[in-house]
Amino acid sequence: MKTCIIGLGSIGKRHTKNLVTVLEKRGYAFEIDALRSSRAALPDEIDKIVQNEYYCADEMPDDYDVIFVTNPTNCHYDTMKRVLTKTRHMFIEKPVFDSLAYDLGSLTLRSDSVYYVACPLRHKSVMRYVKEEILSEEKMISARILSTSYLPAWRTGVDYRSGYSAHEDMGGGATRDLIHEWDYALDLFGNPIKVYHIKKHISNLDIDSDDISVYIAEYPDMILEMHLDYIGRKTERVLQLFTDRKRIDIDLIGNMIVEYAGDKLISEKSFPKEDCYINEMEYFIDCVERKKSNINTVENAYHTLKIALTENKE
Repeated sequence: MKTCIIGLGSIGKRHTKNLVTVLEKRGYAFEIDALRSSRAALPDEIDKIVQNEYYCADEMPDDYDVIFVTNPTNCHYDTMKRVLTKTRHMFIEKPVFDSLAYDLGSLTLRSDSVYYVACPLRHKSVMRYVKEEILSEEKMISARILSTSYLPAWRTGVDYRSGYSAHEDMGGGATRDLIHEWDYALDLFGNPIKVYHIKKHISNLDIDSDDISVYIAEYPDMILEMHLDYIGRKTERVLQLFTDRKRIDIDLIGNMIVEYAGDKLISEKSFPKEDCYINEMEYFIDCVERKKSNINTVENAYHTLKIALTENKE
């Protein structure tokens, strides 16, 4: 399998290592190249993996099996257009684009190719259980989603102000960066009737992107509340479900599901620790091998972005 990684930031490095793990497990011979914007030396663990480095897309060969688009979000569309004829399949990091000002039709995506947009939370066992077991048995009245963390603590030894998350024009901000939550919400509950959205930069973080993004979404028979932020000193990723009979708390970091009736705890279920990014890479290679169908196409991801970027006007 001949592959190329475009963008070797933290997520690009992670996908590179995971790709090696999965391909070696499956007995593939492989080549991994990289298209880079920087000539800085790569870490040894990545340098020994990458066979060829390119600094201009025109220099790249046109016979790749897979290209990974993991550069800043505001570069995704132009990158995809530039390398579309150089690869059979594509893995695109989330969010698919930084805005809605792009014409999907002009990408001319091939119907016989896989263009998958990252949605790693959907590949967690706890989330699959929620979708397949809980939602098939329970009628939801309300749901709350929380994703909170502290941006300066995201990457040890890296100045948070230098990353794309800190910059609106690079596609950063809680609204777009934490689109994982809208991705799984739409997968679980479908499309809302109305979405009310407030986003702002309120904290003292030295960034120009939004650090808080809050939504209320109306469904025919359910209300969804969603809170996303960069300012939480305690990292949490939680989904709470409310029915007529019980409340169900899903901890996406602790991989736990706890159910309550009134103030009484009625059940606890834990799931094994796992790397959802490895699960996702396994799934993506399955798609490339035609063993599974693509659950998050570019069109799907663009629709998710459209919901996330809802603006309420007076």
